[in-house]
Amino acid sequence: MSRLNFHHLHYFWAVAREGNLTRAATQLHVSQSALSTQIKALEEQLGHPLFLREGRKLILTEAGRIALSYADTIFATGNELLATLREGRPRERQVLRIGAVATLSRNFQKSFVRPLLAHDDIELVLQSGSLTELLAALGTHRLDMVLSNRAVHGDAVNPWRCQRIARQQVSLVGAPRGDAAPFRWPQDVDGRNLILPSNASAIRAGFEQLCDQAGIRFRVVAEVDDMAMVRLLARKGHAPAVVPTVVVRDELRGGVLEQYCVIPNLYEHFFAITIKRHYQHPLLKTLLSRSEADMLDADPAPDDVAPVKPKRPRKPAAKKSAPPA
Repeated sequence: MSRLNFHHLHYFWAVAREGNLTRAATQLHVSQSALSTQIKALEEQLGHPLFLREGRKLILTEAGRIALSYADTIFATGNELLATLREGRPRERQVLRIGAVATLSRNFQKSFVRPLLAHDDIELVLQSGSLTELLAALGTHRLDMVLSNRAVHGDAVNPWRCQRIARQQVSLVGAPRGDAAPFRWPQDVDGRNLILPSNASAIRAGFEQLCDQAGIRFRVVAEVDDMAMVRLLARKGHAPAVVPTVVVRDELRGGVLEQYCVIPNLYEHFFAITIKRHYQHPLLKTLLSRSEADMLDADPAPDDVAPVKPKRPRKPAAKKSAPPA
């Protein structure tokens, strides 16, 4: 087996990082034709094309993405050798890039990535955006996985692999109600002001269907697709909110909010989306092999809200009646 030509690999690495043949040639002080020849020689040695052309853009193939990952490690290790002997710098870290749709609960994201946070040799990159943007990044190998609350279906053009990894019941939560009578579903929803997810949400559609079936009417005071804003409005006491329990987990533990009721048969589903590849990132197996309960629970106690139970007023002691004469 022939040895890898690191000169060719360095040229490929420069083009992949620049994403443009002209800029890479200028940076390396070589002609574009010479650079193309070097990359073609590397492709022939590896037995795979490394780039696809889309107009003037160069898009990494799956083999190109793998080669770039190795090239990053190889050249970083060379730099590390010099830096370690001169400065004692620690080893390079493994990088995992995860995208999460902007409407996804931050609490769920924290719970999901928790096993990686204690490792000094792992660098986690979290990117937020729309599902369309994130899938485009996944398709061009700029992300290793996308977390979503919507399922997607793959086809010959987009070989998505969509796995449901957890689901969380949806609740009605609001300011603490003190000694009020137990909340009744659905009777006590009738005529209430509510904070709801936007019309694009599957939770909103499911909630409205349940209320229609029960003949219940309500007033929408706010519709919000940002879960952080839902938490804020509910904490301010503007109105109860229809929200996945995981979103307000810390507030419920701390007594800042109260769960009025669990809404029957209404769930938010969480999906992990990857793309069909011969070589998956090894850290993905660590994350995806965990139990649903572990993915939904970040810590035994919340980080930002102290677990304080709301105080209830004491009932006056009953007076003792005088003994009969």
